[in-house]
Amino acid sequence: MAGFYPYNPGLGQGMQSDVSGDLIDRAFVAHFAITAVNALAPVATGIHAAVTDDSTTQVITTAITNPLVPRTVTATAGGTAADIKAIAVTVTGTDINDEVLTEVLPVFTVNTAGIVQGTKAFKTVTSISIPAHDGTGATTAIGFGDKYGLPYKRAHLPVVAAYLNNALEATAATITASATVLSLNTIDLNSASNGTAIDAYLLV
Repeated sequence: MAGFYPYNPGLGQGMQSDVSGDLIDRAFVAHFAITAVNALAPVATGIHAAVTDDSTTQVITTAITNPLVPRTVTATAGGTAADIKAIAVTVTGTDINDEVLTEVLPVFTVNTAGIVQGTKAFKTVTSISIPAHDGTGATTAIGFGDKYGLPYKRAHLPVVAAYLNNALEATAATITASATVLSLNTIDLNSASNGTAIDAYLLV
């Protein structure tokens, strides 16, 4: 309705308690939804296909596929296990608010094929920097994980309920919250994403 300013908890808009002159903040239930087409299962090569080591730091800026919705980024070390080095891939792109975002992913385990996952949700990926491994038999693929970026920047984001394919999750979703860094606010359902709709209800 015209004339009414929308509620914004960041502006100190509150409600009166039973203590005279005391104002407390209000909480609202927000519906966070990911449609089935956007809730794909994690794909190890979903952002970029495996890159074969060439004994140099490779900076990839082409053939990148952005996640359909903001998600955390993964890196997968493969190929010849003895050639895999404890390197850390650096990813640059943007967050859900189109701000520039950079993250250094966790290091690989030396001589071991495996996957690591970042903690920041990327809306786009524009650059991937892959340091040299110990040998050219190693490969590095970039994909997306099972954590989705939330459009809220809060110190706490309690989950009221979460549904996968309209079925209530018996175990609460895992929330990572940050009052200062938007991309660190993520949700991870107990069940893995499988191409069906996700609905979560949060207190904001």
